[in-house]
Amino acid sequence: MAAACAVTAALVLLPLAHATPDTAPGVPARGPAQAAAAAPAAPWVLADTCQDPEASLRPSDVDGSAIARIKAAGKLVAGVDQNSFRWGYRNQTAEGGRLDGFDIDLVKAIAKDILGDENAVIYRAIPTSQRVPALQEGRVDIVVRTMTINCKRLEDVAFSTAYFEAGQQVLAPKGSPITGYDASLKGKRICVAAGSTAESALKAQSYGSVPVTVANQLDCLVRLQLHEVDGIITDNALAAGQAAQDPSVRLVGSPFTREFYGVAMNKDASDLVRRVNKVLENYRAGGNDSPWMRAYLKHLQPVLPGVTAPPPPKYRDG
Repeated sequence: MAAACAVTAALVLLPLAHATPDTAPGVPARGPAQAAAAAPAAPWVLADTCQDPEASLRPSDVDGSAIARIKAAGKLVAGVDQNSFRWGYRNQTAEGGRLDGFDIDLVKAIAKDILGDENAVIYRAIPTSQRVPALQEGRVDIVVRTMTINCKRLEDVAFSTAYFEAGQQVLAPKGSPITGYDASLKGKRICVAAGSTAESALKAQSYGSVPVTVANQLDCLVRLQLHEVDGIITDNALAAGQAAQDPSVRLVGSPFTREFYGVAMNKDASDLVRRVNKVLENYRAGGNDSPWMRAYLKHLQPVLPGVTAPPPPKYRDG
């Protein structure tokens, strides 16, 4: 299933960095935010019911009950993915096939701040559909798993400030008649992960497609390779990694949403939310030499070029 990254990275740059494959050569590469901003008005975008869902609690390093519990346990329990290339995945080139990726580096920074040891982590791989229940049931302390902040989820969990910007886009085989999130989806089997933003998008506007729902987003790529579905809708940041794994697929059309990833936590863990926001302040600091930028260059820049900075934090009163 996986292909050599050196070969596939070049193949994914053009469809991700440019909204359409006929963009004039020589135009500087853009990240997901710039591509979404430059794209024509989308036929449908996610509509949130609350104001500024990305606004989080102001940062603090004061311990509360959630932090005290983590310190007493001596471990931070983190819900992550182990199948999202470049984000959270088993790196078979590393010793023991350890977990690696942009999200994993952020988990380590949080553990380092709270417990003084970046390795004081219990990683629990959880499917997309179990991210919220895992927090509500206390199975994990945090979820760092390309999880979009939105109003619906804020009813069930708390979020940190945003640490990455992405957008929903269509992934399809090269040569497919699918041109994007539009009428070309009619009659096509389109795969989405349960509980994902993509699932909400298809429920709101399917364009006559046949939704196919799976527990884990990577299952969509497997189904596409087995010709069980005709396309995938997911975050373009995730899709870039999938295209790097399989050069027979590509991103088509333009991103049709603008959304932000955050660290998710239990709604009652306000001290932990504030502490993670403090970690993120330090993680973003330093410009091109910030821990955030070093993690981006290490993990994401080969498949997701043109991103120049993290999204700025938003805070709410209180």
